[in-house]
Amino acid sequence: MGTRQIEFVIADAPPPRLDKALSRDVPAEATLSRTRLARLIEAGQVTVNGAVITDAKAKVAAEAVVVITVEEAEDSHIGPEDIPLDVVFEDDDLIVINKPAGMVVHPAPGSPSGTLVNALLHHCGDNLSGVGGVKRPGIVHRIDKETSGLLVVAKSDAAHQGLAAQFEKHTVERYYRALCYGVPDANDPRLRGVKGVSFEPGNIMKLTTNLARHKTDRQRQAVLFQGGRHAVTRVRIVEPFGKPQVAALVECWLETGRTHQIRVHMAHAGHGLIGDPTYGGKRKLSAKALHPNAQDAVRTFPRQALHAAVLGFVHPVTGEDLRFEAPLPEDMEGLITALRLPLS
Repeated sequence: MGTRQIEFVIADAPPPRLDKALSRDVPAEATLSRTRLARLIEAGQVTVNGAVITDAKAKVAAEAVVVITVEEAEDSHIGPEDIPLDVVFEDDDLIVINKPAGMVVHPAPGSPSGTLVNALLHHCGDNLSGVGGVKRPGIVHRIDKETSGLLVVAKSDAAHQGLAAQFEKHTVERYYRALCYGVPDANDPRLRGVKGVSFEPGNIMKLTTNLARHKTDRQRQAVLFQGGRHAVTRVRIVEPFGKPQVAALVECWLETGRTHQIRVHMAHAGHGLIGDPTYGGKRKLSAKALHPNAQDAVRTFPRQALHAAVLGFVHPVTGEDLRFEAPLPEDMEGLITALRLPLS
């Protein structure tokens, strides 16, 4: 395996720890994250004034000469697979995919193959410059297996660091379309009594809670108000369905991005997503409210009716503002068509 050496001098007033000083002063073109630098220090691949330093907390003085030896990116242990991809945008640093429902993003014990990462390894081939020292796509966010829609993946270390920073700062624009039971309307007195639910101008429902893994069911997330991680979701009604109204197409956008956030928040508000096997439940809707075909379509919808429709961010290398939209998939369009059927 080939190596490259990065040499530079520590600038004035360095931070008290070596890893922080390297993170500040390493040349930007080296595209080494602080996590990667910490691993290189631990591996004995960093010298300061000719001496190998393996303690990330070691002090370093201004004008010290640092040499970092970096191994060229190695091939991933994950195998490439020739799986068709709906590519919305691609350049040397990143790729935006419209993921179909049913595809897992990253290999795991229950899904070792057939994932988005397997497909990207085949699609990108030698165009992956390496993320964290491995030729692999950099996953900076995920959407659930049965959720469709837009996902951005880094192809280079520089893009991976830049995108991860934007997600951490919650500056990425993400809008979802979902079909839910009931209509989350400010005029519903029940919602006024749900802790964590408030309304903003324009009949926008705001859900503010903490989220954490469920105590007894590790596959679920649970709403908390002490402990866990802060989570904020906003919801706007796009189109209600039924007479009386018993379902709605809604637009949801995230201030934070937690696991299952929209699904668990909507369930907490009493408006679980149609088809959601984990949080939505199966509800018997009034036979008088919807056409029989609509009743059947709701009852048999095979997944959570959730689609990542809009994704916007600043290109981490070029600085260009990017914004992408993905139309609703056929299954959700079919469900909406059924819900619009007149009763007579």
